Amino acid sequence: MIRVAAVGDVHVDADVVGRFRPALSDLAEHADVLLIAGDLTRHGTLEEAKCVLQEFGNLPVPVVVVLGNHDYQSDLQQEMSDLLTEGGLTVLEGTGVVLPIRDQCIGVAGVKGFGGGFPGRTAAAFGEPEMKAFALHGEVSARALELALRNLDCDIKVALTHYSPVPQTLVGEPLEIYPFLGSYRLAKAIDNAGAAFALHGHAHYGSERGRTPGGVEVRNVAHPVIGKAYSVFHLGGTGGTSTRRRLSIASRRRRPPGTVRRDQDG
Repeated sequence: MIRVAAVGDVHVDADVVGRFRPALSDLAEHADVLLIAGDLTRHGTLEEAKCVLQEFGNLPVPVVVVLGNHDYQSDLQQEMSDLLTEGGLTVLEGTGVVLPIRDQCIGVAGVKGFGGGFPGRTAAAFGEPEMKAFALHGEVSARALELALRNLDCDIKVALTHYSPVPQTLVGEPLEIYPFLGSYRLAKAIDNAGAAFALHGHAHYGSERGRTPGGVEVRNVAHPVIGKAYSVFHLGGTGGTSTRRRLSIASRRRRPPGTVRRDQDG
Protein backbone atom coordinates (compact mmCIF):
# COMPACT_ATOMS: atom_id res chain seq x y z
CA MET A 1 0.00 0.00 0.00
CA ILE A 2 1.34 3.41 -1.03
CA ARG A 3 0.00 6.49 0.72
CA VAL A 4 -0.26 9.53 -1.56
CA ALA A 5 -0.92 12.96 -0.06
CA ALA A 6 -2.20 15.55 -2.52
CA VAL A 7 -3.35 19.14 -2.70
CA GLY A 8 -3.52 21.80 -5.40
CA ASP A 9 -4.10 25.51 -5.78
CA VAL A 10 -2.24 26.51 -2.64
CA HIS A 11 -1.50 29.96 -4.15
CA VAL A 12 1.41 30.70 -1.85
CA ASP A 13 2.70 34.22 -1.40
CA ALA A 14 4.18 36.08 1.57
CA ASP A 15 0.76 36.27 3.23
CA VAL A 16 0.30 32.48 3.07
CA VAL A 17 3.69 31.49 4.52
CA GLY A 18 3.10 29.52 7.71
CA ARG A 19 -0.43 28.47 6.85
CA PHE A 20 0.33 24.99 5.49
CA ARG A 21 3.58 24.16 7.25
CA PRO A 22 2.15 23.24 10.68
CA ALA A 23 -0.14 20.64 9.09
CA LEU A 24 2.87 19.10 7.33
CA SER A 25 4.91 18.52 10.48
CA ASP A 26 3.77 14.89 10.80
CA LEU A 27 3.32 14.23 7.08
CA ALA A 28 5.56 11.15 7.07
CA GLU A 29 3.23 9.46 9.55
CA HIS A 30 0.38 9.64 7.05
CA ALA A 31 1.90 9.65 3.55
CA ASP A 32 4.83 8.38 1.49
CA VAL A 33 4.79 11.17 -1.10
CA LEU A 34 3.16 14.58 -1.53
CA LEU A 35 1.78 15.63 -4.93
CA ILE A 36 0.82 19.25 -5.65
CA ALA A 37 -1.51 19.79 -8.61
CA GLY A 38 -0.43 23.23 -9.78
CA ASP A 39 -1.03 26.87 -8.88
CA LEU A 40 1.70 26.80 -6.30
CA THR A 41 1.90 30.61 -6.42
CA ARG A 42 -0.48 33.51 -6.84
CA HIS A 43 1.26 35.51 -9.58
CA GLY A 44 4.11 33.27 -10.72
CA THR A 45 6.95 35.35 -9.28
CA LEU A 46 10.25 34.00 -8.04
CA GLU A 47 9.68 35.59 -4.64
CA GLU A 48 6.48 33.58 -4.36
CA ALA A 49 8.35 30.45 -5.45
CA LYS A 50 10.74 31.02 -2.54
CA CYS A 51 7.70 31.17 -0.29
CA VAL A 52 6.57 27.82 -1.73
CA LEU A 53 9.88 26.33 -0.66
CA GLN A 54 9.37 27.70 2.85
CA GLU A 55 6.04 25.87 3.03
CA PHE A 56 6.79 22.68 1.10
CA GLY A 57 10.57 22.34 1.00
CA ASN A 58 12.65 20.04 3.22
CA LEU A 59 9.76 17.70 4.00
CA PRO A 60 10.41 14.11 5.10
CA VAL A 61 8.75 12.68 1.97
CA PRO A 62 9.32 13.40 -1.75
CA VAL A 63 7.34 16.34 -3.12
CA VAL A 64 6.28 16.17 -6.77
CA VAL A 65 4.54 19.10 -8.46
CA VAL A 66 3.21 20.45 -11.72
CA LEU A 67 2.77 24.13 -12.41
CA GLY A 68 -0.61 25.77 -12.95
CA ASN A 69 -1.85 28.74 -14.93
CA HIS A 70 -1.10 31.15 -12.05
CA ASP A 71 2.50 29.97 -12.08
CA TYR A 72 2.77 31.15 -15.70
CA GLN A 73 1.44 34.65 -15.02
CA SER A 74 4.85 36.36 -14.86
CA ASP A 75 6.36 34.34 -17.73
CA LEU A 76 8.97 32.94 -15.35
CA GLN A 77 7.81 29.33 -15.41
CA GLN A 78 11.23 27.93 -16.36
CA GLU A 79 13.04 30.00 -13.77
CA MET A 80 10.45 28.95 -11.20
CA SER A 81 10.86 25.28 -12.10
CA ASP A 82 14.63 25.60 -11.76
CA LEU A 83 14.32 27.30 -8.37
CA LEU A 84 11.90 24.70 -7.03
CA THR A 85 14.08 21.88 -8.35
CA GLU A 86 17.14 23.35 -6.65
CA GLY A 87 15.05 23.47 -3.47
CA GLY A 88 14.40 19.73 -3.62
CA LEU A 89 11.00 19.54 -5.29
CA THR A 90 10.44 17.46 -8.43
CA VAL A 91 8.74 19.56 -11.12
CA LEU A 92 7.06 17.66 -13.96
CA GLU A 93 6.05 18.92 -17.39
CA GLY A 94 5.71 16.16 -19.94
CA THR A 95 7.99 14.10 -17.71
CA GLY A 96 7.70 11.47 -15.02
CA VAL A 97 9.42 10.20 -11.91
CA VAL A 98 9.50 6.73 -10.33
CA LEU A 99 9.72 6.48 -6.55
CA PRO A 100 10.46 3.21 -4.75
CA ILE A 101 8.34 2.87 -1.63
CA ARG A 102 8.87 -0.24 0.48
CA ASP A 103 8.19 -3.25 -1.75
CA GLN A 104 6.51 -1.27 -4.56
CA CYS A 105 7.28 1.68 -6.77
CA ILE A 106 4.96 4.47 -7.83
CA GLY A 107 5.38 6.43 -11.03
CA VAL A 108 4.02 9.95 -11.43
CA ALA A 109 3.71 11.60 -14.84
CA GLY A 110 2.71 15.23 -14.98
CA VAL A 111 1.75 18.14 -17.17
CA LYS A 112 0.04 21.42 -16.49
CA GLY A 113 -2.52 20.46 -19.08
CA PHE A 114 -4.82 22.90 -20.81
CA GLY A 115 -8.43 23.58 -21.71
CA GLY A 116 -10.39 22.49 -24.72
CA GLY A 117 -13.59 21.14 -23.28
CA PHE A 118 -15.43 17.86 -23.28
CA PRO A 119 -17.50 15.89 -25.82
CA GLY A 120 -20.24 18.09 -27.22
CA ARG A 121 -18.43 21.29 -26.22
CA THR A 122 -14.88 21.01 -27.51
CA ALA A 123 -12.50 23.42 -29.14
CA ALA A 124 -11.32 22.43 -32.63
CA ALA A 125 -8.17 23.45 -34.48
CA PHE A 126 -10.16 25.25 -37.17
CA GLY A 127 -10.56 28.84 -38.28
CA GLU A 128 -8.52 31.69 -36.88
CA PRO A 129 -4.88 31.04 -35.95
CA GLU A 130 -5.67 31.98 -32.35
CA MET A 131 -8.34 29.26 -32.18
CA LYS A 132 -6.03 26.74 -33.80
CA ALA A 133 -3.30 27.57 -31.30
CA PHE A 134 -5.69 27.17 -28.37
CA ALA A 135 -6.88 23.74 -29.51
CA LEU A 136 -3.46 22.51 -30.56
CA HIS A 137 -1.87 23.47 -27.25
CA GLY A 138 -4.34 21.18 -25.47
CA GLU A 139 -3.59 18.35 -27.88
CA VAL A 140 0.18 18.72 -27.44
CA SER A 141 -0.13 18.72 -23.67
CA ALA A 142 -2.26 15.58 -23.67
CA ARG A 143 0.18 13.78 -25.96
CA ALA A 144 3.03 14.72 -23.64
CA LEU A 145 1.13 13.29 -20.68
CA GLU A 146 0.43 10.03 -22.50
CA LEU A 147 4.06 9.61 -23.52
CA ALA A 148 5.30 10.36 -20.00
CA LEU A 149 2.88 7.81 -18.54
CA ARG A 150 3.86 5.17 -21.07
CA ASN A 151 7.54 5.66 -20.25
CA LEU A 152 7.04 4.90 -16.56
CA ASP A 153 8.34 1.51 -15.43
CA CYS A 154 6.62 0.98 -12.10
CA ASP A 155 3.85 -0.83 -10.23
CA ILE A 156 1.37 2.06 -10.04
CA LYS A 157 1.02 4.92 -12.54
CA VAL A 158 -0.46 8.23 -11.39
CA ALA A 159 -1.31 11.17 -13.64
CA LEU A 160 -0.82 14.61 -12.11
CA THR A 161 -2.27 17.63 -13.92
CA HIS A 162 -3.55 21.09 -13.11
CA TYR A 163 -6.41 21.13 -15.61
CA SER A 164 -9.16 18.56 -15.25
CA PRO A 165 -9.44 15.47 -17.46
CA VAL A 166 -13.16 14.92 -16.76
CA PRO A 167 -16.29 17.07 -16.40
CA GLN A 168 -17.57 15.36 -13.23
CA THR A 169 -15.00 17.13 -11.06
CA LEU A 170 -16.09 20.48 -12.50
CA VAL A 171 -19.66 20.21 -11.23
CA GLY A 172 -20.31 23.40 -9.28
CA GLU A 173 -18.44 25.57 -11.77
CA PRO A 174 -20.36 27.53 -14.43
CA LEU A 175 -20.91 25.36 -17.51
CA GLU A 176 -19.74 28.23 -19.69
CA ILE A 177 -16.16 27.94 -18.41
CA TYR A 178 -15.77 24.15 -18.60
CA PRO A 179 -13.68 24.45 -21.81
CA PHE A 180 -11.21 26.62 -19.88
CA LEU A 181 -10.98 24.25 -16.92
CA GLY A 182 -10.04 21.01 -18.63
CA SER A 183 -10.05 18.73 -21.63
CA TYR A 184 -11.25 15.25 -22.52
CA ARG A 185 -7.90 14.76 -24.27
CA LEU A 186 -6.22 14.44 -20.89
CA ALA A 187 -8.62 11.63 -19.94
CA LYS A 188 -7.93 9.91 -23.24
CA ALA A 189 -4.19 10.05 -22.51
CA ILE A 190 -4.74 8.66 -19.00
CA ASP A 191 -6.81 5.76 -20.32
CA ASN A 192 -4.51 5.00 -23.27
CA ALA A 193 -1.41 4.83 -21.07
CA GLY A 194 -2.87 2.63 -18.34
CA ALA A 195 -2.77 5.01 -15.40
CA ALA A 196 -4.27 3.76 -12.14
CA PHE A 197 -5.22 7.12 -10.66
CA ALA A 198 -5.39 10.80 -11.64
CA LEU A 199 -5.22 14.01 -9.64
CA HIS A 200 -5.84 17.62 -10.68
CA GLY A 201 -6.72 21.05 -9.31
CA HIS A 202 -7.81 24.32 -10.97
CA ALA A 203 -11.58 23.97 -10.36
CA HIS A 204 -12.01 25.86 -7.08
CA TYR A 205 -15.78 25.40 -7.06
CA GLY A 206 -15.82 21.94 -8.55
CA SER A 207 -16.41 18.53 -6.99
CA GLU A 208 -13.94 15.98 -5.71
CA ARG A 209 -14.72 12.77 -7.56
CA GLY A 210 -14.90 11.63 -11.16
CA ARG A 211 -13.85 8.86 -13.54
CA THR A 212 -12.39 8.76 -17.01
CA PRO A 213 -14.36 6.96 -19.73
CA GLY A 214 -11.99 4.03 -19.16
CA GLY A 215 -12.83 3.88 -15.45
CA VAL A 216 -9.75 5.51 -13.90
CA GLU A 217 -10.53 7.33 -10.65
CA VAL A 218 -9.99 11.10 -10.81
CA ARG A 219 -9.85 13.43 -7.83
CA ASN A 220 -9.95 17.21 -7.74
CA VAL A 221 -7.60 18.17 -4.89
CA ALA A 222 -7.80 21.94 -5.25
CA HIS A 223 -7.42 23.30 -1.74
CA PRO A 224 -10.68 25.29 -1.86
CA VAL A 225 -12.48 22.03 -2.67
CA ILE A 226 -10.88 19.65 -0.16
CA GLY A 227 -10.75 22.33 2.54
CA LYS A 228 -7.69 20.87 4.26
CA ALA A 229 -3.92 20.87 3.98
CA TYR A 230 -3.98 17.66 1.96
CA SER A 231 -5.96 14.51 1.25
CA VAL A 232 -4.39 11.06 1.52
CA PHE A 233 -5.11 8.28 -0.96
CA HIS A 234 -4.13 4.64 -0.44
CA LEU A 235 -3.03 3.02 -3.69
CA GLY A 236 -2.02 -0.52 -4.50
CA GLY A 237 -4.31 -2.47 -2.20
CA THR A 238 -6.95 -4.98 -3.23
CA GLY A 239 -9.88 -2.80 -2.26
CA GLY A 240 -9.33 0.04 -4.73
CA THR A 241 -8.46 3.59 -3.82
CA SER A 242 -9.33 4.65 -0.29
CA THR A 243 -9.31 8.17 1.05
CA ARG A 244 -8.49 9.58 4.46
CA ARG A 245 -9.48 12.99 5.80
CA ARG A 246 -6.62 15.23 6.84
CA LEU A 247 -6.07 18.46 8.77
CA SER A 248 -8.16 21.48 7.87
CA ILE A 249 -6.50 24.88 7.81
CA ALA A 250 -7.83 28.37 8.18
CA SER A 251 -7.89 29.38 4.52
CA ARG A 252 -10.91 27.35 3.42
CA ARG A 253 -12.97 29.38 0.98
CA ARG A 254 -16.70 29.83 1.36
CA ARG A 255 -18.83 28.62 -1.51
CA PRO A 256 -21.36 30.93 -3.07
CA PRO A 257 -25.03 29.96 -2.68
CA GLY A 258 -26.25 27.33 -5.10
CA THR A 259 -22.94 25.62 -5.83
CA VAL A 260 -22.64 21.87 -5.50
CA ARG A 261 -20.97 20.69 -2.32
CA ARG A 262 -18.07 18.27 -2.56
CA ASP A 263 -18.47 14.60 -1.71
CA GLN A 264 -17.38 13.68 1.81
CA ASP A 265 -14.44 11.36 2.19
CA GLY A 266 -15.10 7.98 3.68
